[in-house]
Amino acid sequence: MNDHVYKSIELTGSSEIGIEDAVQNALTKASESVKNMHWFQVTETRGHIVDDKVAHWQVSIKVGFTIE
Repeated sequence: MNDHVYKSIELTGSSEIGIEDAVQNALTKASESVKNMHWFQVTETRGHIVDDKVAHWQVSIKVGFTIE
């Protein structure tokens, strides 16, 4: 079994659709430059209100990836 060393970064994704979509948006964009992502942890969830309704979600996550 290999020992792994991880580095983590913080990201915030947003979506008009929902929380899961906001997380996926952050991961999709990060994957353009960050390789070997293995886990994420939701650290904060918040939203924007317009006319008494949720206009969009913002979700902050920590993402762990292995160092090559």
